[in-house]
Amino acid sequence: MDNVTFPSNGLEIAGHLYRPEGAPLGAIVVGHPGTGVKEQTAGLYAQQLAEQGFLALAFDAAYQGESEGEPRGLEDPFQRVEDIRAAAKFLSEEDERVGVLGICASGGYGVAAAGTDHRIKAIATVSLADIARQFRFGADGTQDPAVLQGMLDQVREGSFTLFPETGEQARAGGPHSYEGWEYYCTPRGEHPRSAKTVTWSSVGRIAAFDAFRAVDLIAPRPLLLVAGREAITSWMSVEAYQKAGGPKEFHWVDGATHVDLYDRYVPQVVERVSEFFAKNL
Repeated sequence: MDNVTFPSNGLEIAGHLYRPEGAPLGAIVVGHPGTGVKEQTAGLYAQQLAEQGFLALAFDAAYQGESEGEPRGLEDPFQRVEDIRAAAKFLSEEDERVGVLGICASGGYGVAAAGTDHRIKAIATVSLADIARQFRFGADGTQDPAVLQGMLDQVREGSFTLFPETGEQARAGGPHSYEGWEYYCTPRGEHPRSAKTVTWSSVGRIAAFDAFRAVDLIAPRPLLLVAGREAITSWMSVEAYQKAGGPKEFHWVDGATHVDLYDRYVPQVVERVSEFFAKNL
């Protein structure tokens, strides 16, 4: 694994580049979930994709992890899309067969980037989440839109906390709240650089974003969506699939929730994703 950097809108982005043993089958940009870092699920997928024969890059989004950007913890969807485009450019200088694997929020960002960047030859998502839809309608799609309006009323300096302090409090918020807390706030997946807060200035940027605005422009390049059968967020993958042209594929992982695909089903997901990229890059 090599430590690398590349520019994105004037900011230096920090990444880990995983190389296969032989000649690569192609190059894959791996994007992390909203508040994750390259050392978590993105790095796990990148490492296993390299073992399958791909050149794979996991990186920290701008304003997060080891990448540049102030204020820290800003979640700017438009910058996140640009980060993926910049990563694709960086990889294309070594191998023109570039694909994107977006996990959670990076699934939405990856779809948005692929729609308008033809350096991206194929796009796969795992537990796709459009962060704007999640803020508007909740992870399960049933949240009252007034919740987002209330957040916009409160936009101010500083940050707000994403996770409850205790597991008991997280359980009270429902299964999705608890599994996010368990991954990011316990030894299961926590990392000191993984953000547990988001700046209030992120909210307006998120509200103005639509990950699926250009999903129809991906065609005729191929799209694969992977979702857990038990994931309450799977409706967003289904919506992306319905809005996309073709060729497109949908793969259900039986028994898996949204966060389960971060670490508990990785080998079988990587097998499916590797098959997809090997065929399409």
